[in-house]
Amino acid sequence: MTEFKQIIVVEGRDDTKRLRALVGDVDTIETGGSAISDATIAKIKLAQKTRGVIVLTDPDFQGQRIRNIIRAAVPDAAHAFLPRADAVPTKSGGSLGVEHAQRDALLAALHSVATPAADAPQQISQSDLSVAGLAGGLGAKRRREQLGDLLGIGYANGKQLLRRLQEFRISPEAFAQALQQINNEDKK
Repeated sequence: MTEFKQIIVVEGRDDTKRLRALVGDVDTIETGGSAISDATIAKIKLAQKTRGVIVLTDPDFQGQRIRNIIRAAVPDAAHAFLPRADAVPTKSGGSLGVEHAQRDALLAALHSVATPAADAPQQISQSDLSVAGLAGGLGAKRRREQLGDLLGIGYANGKQLLRRLQEFRISPEAFAQALQQINNEDKK
């Protein structure tokens, strides 16, 4: 089993159970959903100072909301992004979630963490996103989802994508390589 020094921040106890069942003995902090208490934020801050934290939330609106709250309170926390396709429930009617992920998907997400940088220089522009078909137009949402998965920064809407590319210091070269891979897949 894999051992993590950092404490993994998840949304709920089902996520903790899944991580422990598939990854091994990991320590978690559960946010209890999107209404994160001040006490939970304090725990996350302390954990970041002592062991470091990895934020692993569901790849949905509420998961992104939780990330934003944690990012504001603990800007140097690391983030692991689970692709939406790897968080789909096996039974119909459920919602996307960490608790549905397979072991390989969880390990891949946890081993490719990214830490936002507030002072990151702007290397990719809004114009670059438009030219790449990532902002507006048919298929832009699908292309953004693919890009987020390839770069390990998760899905972002058109307004959030540029900020996320900057925060996670995605180089123009890595951006171009991911776009090339998406374009190659589109040609198939």
